[in-house]
Amino acid sequence: MRLSGQKSITFRLTLLFASASTAVLLLLGFLIGRSVEQHFEEQDMEVLSGKLELARHALEKVHSKRDLDSISQQLDDSLIGHHALEVLVVGPDGKTLFATREADFPQALLDRQILGIPARPTVWKSKQGKPFRGLAARTQTGISGIPPAVVAVATDISHHEHFMSSFRITLWSVVILAALLTGVLGWAAVRRGLAPLQAIKREAAGITANRLSARLPTDSIPTELADLTETLNQMLARLENSFQRLSDFSSDLAHELRTPVSNLLTQTQVTLSKARTGEEYHDVLASNVEEFERLSRMIADMLFLAKSENDLIVPNREPVDLAVEAEGLLEYYGVLADEKHIELGCLGSGVVWGDRLMIRRAISNLISNAVRHTPHGGRVAVRIDDSDRKVAKLVVENTGDTIPAEHMERLFDRFYRVDTSRQYLGEGAGLGLAITRSIARAHGGEILGRSSHGITAFELTVPFGPPKSAEQANGMK
Repeated sequence: MRLSGQKSITFRLTLLFASASTAVLLLLGFLIGRSVEQHFEEQDMEVLSGKLELARHALEKVHSKRDLDSISQQLDDSLIGHHALEVLVVGPDGKTLFATREADFPQALLDRQILGIPARPTVWKSKQGKPFRGLAARTQTGISGIPPAVVAVATDISHHEHFMSSFRITLWSVVILAALLTGVLGWAAVRRGLAPLQAIKREAAGITANRLSARLPTDSIPTELADLTETLNQMLARLENSFQRLSDFSSDLAHELRTPVSNLLTQTQVTLSKARTGEEYHDVLASNVEEFERLSRMIADMLFLAKSENDLIVPNREPVDLAVEAEGLLEYYGVLADEKHIELGCLGSGVVWGDRLMIRRAISNLISNAVRHTPHGGRVAVRIDDSDRKVAKLVVENTGDTIPAEHMERLFDRFYRVDTSRQYLGEGAGLGLAITRSIARAHGGEILGRSSHGITAFELTVPFGPPKSAEQANGMK
């Protein structure tokens, strides 16, 4: 469901494309208009410069007062056929020597030349409203000892301004039309360019819990969307794997809980089928307590695994002597080992920083599995190696049947057992190694297993990770 205030990618890209195109067209229109206007200005300046040079040349030939008075006739003759050209000549005494009919020059233009300011073109409007572009310059006469005269020339630019006005209207009309057209074409191009996204949307809409194996097509996807499609497919693979693990977990949990619950139900129904003595009821309840304890341990283990998978386990940090913990556990399992005539041993030492109870539980799981699966007269050995500067290694190995390689990785799955010959029917529910791996990973370590030539070994690695100061050590607890 899309909110009303949100803009689609199509709208945004179309707006961006239209804005960029409009900006380019506006800049292009401005440059074209400025170029045309500059061209007209250069044409006018060429004419004005020519006439100004003609007037200056005529004044340079003046050598007497009488020649100065006759200059107007020469200039009048030179302007025949130039109706749009206006000329004004101001003598050294400030009197007008020559002026055309509409020579309405601004006084500021003339004053600048009298003050000796360099000439530059000026645009103004006459009293009749006609636009002119003019130029003025000081000119020396041939009469020595008198100040220079001022010559001003101007041309009517009405035709130019009318043309530029029409040109600007046409130009900006074309720019606006082109902007609208590029907006429409941009919208169509964006819609076509985003068609693969629509295809991805349709494919993704068809993926449900029953079709998690489906993947988005990558063969017809553009390069820019290939990474997105690959990421989505990887996400679907992770979801499929998680969903499958959840389904397997539900099935395994139901299978594991069914046996003790069925035993409790059957035993209770049989007990209630007829009257019993107090001692018989006591025996039944004692048996039920054992089943309830097994269920309680299983539920606690499952809660522990659920927390570990969601990173909810935060182990305390304190020095843990692996040798002390291992020797204490070997002594605890010594009774069971003596019954089976199993030789126990511990070699090496190492201190790590971690949760003592959790690490003890992990080591206990490994030793318990080793003792339970070692045949009579076998051997269980614990070796600790702290030669690595980063991690300490604790290896628990036992003699017995070799576990096939295809089963080694799955030994860390919940409720997984290789076969009935390695299944312990008294305690445990196939969660020991899964819990051990969770504890190892919670400490930043790992556990690996190997089995060959009648020896099975599980290697637990735990990083040293000592705090840098006592304050950090206290803060981590």
